[in-house]
Amino acid sequence: MARKCGLGRRLGYDSDRLDELNKDAITLLVDLRDRDGRGRGDYVISGCIGPRGDGYDPSFTTSTEDAERYHAEQIASFADTEADLVSALTMTNTEEAIGITRAAQNAGIPAVISFTLETDGRLPSGTPLAGAILEVDAGTDNGPAYYMINCAHPTHFDDVLEGRGGWVRRIRGIRANASRKGHDELDTANELDEGDPYELASEYASLVARFPELTILGGCCGTDERHIEQIASTCITSAWPRTARA
Repeated sequence: MARKCGLGRRLGYDSDRLDELNKDAITLLVDLRDRDGRGRGDYVISGCIGPRGDGYDPSFTTSTEDAERYHAEQIASFADTEADLVSALTMTNTEEAIGITRAAQNAGIPAVISFTLETDGRLPSGTPLAGAILEVDAGTDNGPAYYMINCAHPTHFDDVLEGRGGWVRRIRGIRANASRKGHDELDTANELDEGDPYELASEYASLVARFPELTILGGCCGTDERHIEQIASTCITSAWPRTARA
């Protein structure tokens, strides 16, 4: 949900209305959890935060201080609900990631940082994934609860993770694109590239088998229930150890 200085204001929403909408979104998730008869130990409810600029365009830059101020209001809304954490998706640069993490620390709610990557495995800003994680951890006293990768195909970052150091273990989740295309191609495409659900699930299973820390799996651009169902069934039956599934 955009804040008052961004899309929300341009759509005519004031600060109070945006606060209400953010809280209503969490209330909806809480209601779904409760109707399923489960408790907080079975569900993790996340307040979703997007980048201030275009997640495909690295030209937008911000300072950590500006990012902290900009995102603090929405994070405060989520912190005043039953949300367990906030997740910042499609982050393109470390400055904004640090600002979001600091705002979450001030609000007393855990933060998850999910970077988007180009076809070379780097952030749109050009920063290597390892450097981005290490920089955010250094700038926030290891603030993020964990990291994720989203809006990139597994082939874009597979070799970036291989044989690397302890920073890889900070990555707990993948929400990959169905398409192998880069952001420039996807941004100008006239049709949605749905990729191959079976192929994508196989690539997920390969990652999970090599990196057991990856326990949060989902989908991003081009994915739908077919992809998610195939990812779940493939990883449960072939990738995760039986003890982890019990």
